[in-house]
Amino acid sequence: MSMEDIMLHSRFQPLSHILSYDIFDKGFNGWMILMPNFTEHPDFDTPPSIVNKDQWPPVMLSSATYRFPGTHGSMSGTYSLKISTRPIANPYSMPPAPGAMGHAIKRMSFFKPDSRYLQIECWFAYTAEQDTVDGEGEQPGLHENSIRAFGIGSDVQDNDNRFFIGCRYLNAVDGKPMRKWQYVSAADVSDKEWAFGTEGDWCKHGIDPWWFGRRYPDGRHDGYKDVPNGVQNLIYNETDDKINWQYLRLKVDVKKREYVEMQCQNRIFDLTGAHATAVDKYRRIDGLINPVLWVEADANRRVFFYVDSIVVSME
Repeated sequence: MSMEDIMLHSRFQPLSHILSYDIFDKGFNGWMILMPNFTEHPDFDTPPSIVNKDQWPPVMLSSATYRFPGTHGSMSGTYSLKISTRPIANPYSMPPAPGAMGHAIKRMSFFKPDSRYLQIECWFAYTAEQDTVDGEGEQPGLHENSIRAFGIGSDVQDNDNRFFIGCRYLNAVDGKPMRKWQYVSAADVSDKEWAFGTEGDWCKHGIDPWWFGRRYPDGRHDGYKDVPNGVQNLIYNETDDKINWQYLRLKVDVKKREYVEMQCQNRIFDLTGAHATAVDKYRRIDGLINPVLWVEADANRRVFFYVDSIVVSME
């Protein structure tokens, strides 16, 4: 048995059919930036939208270099997948500022007709840029609350509907710590409300909840619901150059379009009865199963989400 096989079955809990096992010392493994749709007449422009996606930073392979320790490395090698933002953020209740979010996506499809469960699991770390001391009191340069949220999910389309599944860690809202998990499930709102009150935006209700869906000052979001008993303090060490690798897993019943459970570190959250939002399917993407990673800034500071390795499996 190879060392990769040993790590796969000792650090992960894959379902019976492993679609991908990505260790980023070997390269990008098909993960890339989630780009705008360059489709419009006459020069392949992007469709008009309230959300500007052309300022999202590129996905990187990173050795996690910091000012004092130099190269941090990954959990099991040198390189991890790094998703970052630009140093900008709108208030939470506004649409995300251009560049305030970073995304990575891997484009995949179903291959077994009888598949029922989809699972995504990874080892991750997160931190803010160690750029300046701008606070007062204890640890004024920690910047933990500069990180608004990060998460994992998938864009899925079966033979009947398209639906989005995912979970995010809502870390801070306008500088106020939240430290809780939420799962993707759209509120019963109109297309206009989903697009922040914009009439005629290309995006429809339930689609792309990572950046669409109205937000409210108390941390609510039209694209997410709170995980029951989902408050959890993750490891954020005492300086921004000390990152800890942490485990995250999300399991979904794709036949019922219903969540099963999520796990972070040693805590398992029962999501039985929580449903994804099914919408009319789109043309030419039947069988879609695109895993997604994302991170969002809560202040005018770059923030980072690192993934050491990730497994997508089904059964």
